[in-house]
Amino acid sequence: MTTALAASPVVTHRRVLAIAVPMIFAHVTTPLLGIVSATAIGRLGDATALAAVALGAVIIDVIFWAFAFLRMGTIGLTAQAVGRADAVEKRAVIARALILAVALGLALILLQKPLLFLFFKAMAASPAVTAAADTYVSVRLWSAPAVFVNFAVLGWLIGQARTVTGLVLQIVINVVNMALTVVFVSVLGLGITGAATANALAEYGGAVVGLVVVMASLGWRFAVPWRVVLDRARIIRTIAINRDIMIRTAALVGAFAFFTRQGAVGGDTTLAANAILMNFVGVVAFFLDGFATSAEQLGGQAVGARDESAFRRAVWLSSLWAIVFGTLASVAFFAGGAQAIDLVSTSEAVRAEARRFLPYMALTPFTGVMAFLLDGVFIGATWTAAMRNCMLAAAATFVAAWWLLSGYGNDGLWIAYLVMQAVRGLYLGLAMPGLMRATFR
Repeated sequence: MTTALAASPVVTHRRVLAIAVPMIFAHVTTPLLGIVSATAIGRLGDATALAAVALGAVIIDVIFWAFAFLRMGTIGLTAQAVGRADAVEKRAVIARALILAVALGLALILLQKPLLFLFFKAMAASPAVTAAADTYVSVRLWSAPAVFVNFAVLGWLIGQARTVTGLVLQIVINVVNMALTVVFVSVLGLGITGAATANALAEYGGAVVGLVVVMASLGWRFAVPWRVVLDRARIIRTIAINRDIMIRTAALVGAFAFFTRQGAVGGDTTLAANAILMNFVGVVAFFLDGFATSAEQLGGQAVGARDESAFRRAVWLSSLWAIVFGTLASVAFFAGGAQAIDLVSTSEAVRAEARRFLPYMALTPFTGVMAFLLDGVFIGATWTAAMRNCMLAAAATFVAAWWLLSGYGNDGLWIAYLVMQAVRGLYLGLAMPGLMRATFR
């Protein structure tokens, strides 16, 4: 019997919640940050400024989340190292991730001008919105190395089920960000530049704290030979996993960018209204992501230990809790969404437009719960090629549905979005049985 079996996870309701609940609070602070930024700008009463922040935030999401493999891939590789009881590889995983994070962050800064030209050309927003959004994005891109380091650190902590520590780090970043946003925008009147600067400063502060946590965990030294960190076979596997996740994430955020672009075609008011509702979708998504995190860690550890029974139980219990909490979130938005819209914007036109499309947003937990949950399962198991293919198919389905419903304007756009979320879960579910047979045979 191998020693890896000794590291097989104990999967219980208590264990799932112990991982998920801290990450729910950690994740929810991220869209809450978006809401605070939107509120600070929105209460200035300028729909163009709010639309610019919305557009800029989407572009930043498209760019930064294309590199979210630094978190996702690190989760799966770390959890499987824990399942195999491989302490050396656990250290090597974070070393590789940090090297890659800094290199990619610096490269992104160097390439920012051509990237922004292409993005703004594709978005086709009004000149006023484009000019303001360019200011916002240009400032935020300077935080790329810090953002990527934070991805790697959080993934490494989650892979070890250290979600409370991950929660503290996310709270530090996002609370500092929200506080600086209020000071720079509402107090000092720095507008869009202030909101972007607050974000960048908070990311660098979080990166410093995260690196301190990592080094303290490792006894202030990595204690792993460079030949292990740079092992060819492991680097090739890491690159393959990261490549697949990058393509999958690019397809996902590309779909969100397409959604935003179609809203922009409908005018600044529709763009601003959709931005408010998509911030609410972010609250729901990150809420469900807490249970995806439990599936990532427990499922990945079970794969590392080659324990199919523990893997099945991790998927089942995480799914159960995701459905329960997702339903509660949906009810909350149906009941209080209109009041939340009024809090975010003082523009009556934007408020009315957002209320009109609120029911679509409130349905997102019902159509997307399994997509979020199974994404976590696939990340933990490092079934990244299949996850990539399913996301590409879902994105194609989204575009096809929008084309069929394009005559219904923003209603058709929202319906196509709900269809995409539903088929993401469907495609992943259909792929899962074969992957399990190959993994646990």
